[in-house]
Amino acid sequence: MATLLLLRHGRTTANADGGLAGRQPVELDETGRAQAAAVGERLRVVPLAAVVTSPLIRCRQTLELAVPQATPEVEDGLIECDYGSWEGQPLKKLAKEPLWPVVQQRPSAAVFPDGEAMAAMAGRAVAAVRSWDARVTAEHGPEAVWLACSHGDVIKAIVADALGVHLDLFQRIVADPASVTAIRFTPLRPFVVRLNDTGGDLAALVPPPRKRRRRAPRAADSDAAVGGGAGAAS
Repeated sequence: MATLLLLRHGRTTANADGGLAGRQPVELDETGRAQAAAVGERLRVVPLAAVVTSPLIRCRQTLELAVPQATPEVEDGLIECDYGSWEGQPLKKLAKEPLWPVVQQRPSAAVFPDGEAMAAMAGRAVAAVRSWDARVTAEHGPEAVWLACSHGDVIKAIVADALGVHLDLFQRIVADPASVTAIRFTPLRPFVVRLNDTGGDLAALVPPPRKRRRRAPRAADSDAAVGGGAGAAS
């Protein structure tokens, strides 16, 4: 199957201020723009068969700087979790809410007020990347590499699924701004090839071309070699 590169957007003004952005239209700050440009340099060596993005502006800005030559396709399944009335609030304040320990310790049971369940977010995100991966593989072959730009919790949920661990353990996974995580889905199981990579060489993630099997010689082709030619029998 193809190789998926999960890219988290660069740092935003909300990240810098310690707020929960959610689906608000927050944009990259100067650090985030520099991060996006830097990951773009690393991605130069990777031929991307497709580029997919969350519809939120911070992801689209990241891709504009990282892969300006690409025309990303918007995938709603990759949008940030809907945190409902939590959106826009400081994390320090939210940490005092009764729901906070549930989000941290048992996120599969967390449903945000006027928002989305974390389990629902995980389900639609995993379904989106698996569908896209099958599509890219069918159109470009198993050596193809494609990129999806999304958000921290979304990426962590996809990684948890690939690792075969329960969603309640996904808070143990880290996805920093502008980090790259690589996953290969296969008929047997997914493989997490790279996790939260913020500076490594990405060239090694490009699978080598498949070797074509040599055609076995037909009987007519091998007569001379086996029999030694027309005069060998006499």
